[in-house]
Amino acid sequence: MKSMDDIFSRYEGAKRDSLIPILQDVQEKDGFLSFDSLLAVSRFLNLPLSKIYGVASFYNQFKFNQPGRYHIQLCRGTACHVKGSAKVLDAVKRTLKIDSGQTTRDGLFSLEVVACVGACSLAPVVCINGEYYAGVTPESLDRILDTYREKDKKGN
Repeated sequence: MKSMDDIFSRYEGAKRDSLIPILQDVQEKDGFLSFDSLLAVSRFLNLPLSKIYGVASFYNQFKFNQPGRYHIQLCRGTACHVKGSAKVLDAVKRTLKIDSGQTTRDGLFSLEVVACVGACSLAPVVCINGEYYAGVTPESLDRILDTYREKDKKGN
């Protein structure tokens, strides 16, 4: 696994224009941008932490919370919306007691609402750790989540 030093070594002499690629590498390493990682980037680039955070919080791609073991991406694109993704979203929030951008207290699930996953013909679509589920309803969502809970109990 890459360390912060490994990342920084690839950007020797870097200036402000390398900020986004560095943040992308850090997020790839950790799955999110922690306060400590932002502070390290701030020191490396000799930029104020507020500037680093300002840039990172502007872009939707950057996350500030550690993702769950099972990261749920719920599509809210037009086709999914028309086919009922709002009801699925409400069910996820109610069942897991989290909102978009949050992780359950046990660290099992995190939720991200996305504009489109590019599988419109399968609407509404939910993607969990890269596995796509088509035609999801609030009822089928419960079964899908139960599958992941069982998988986690078995250590898979």
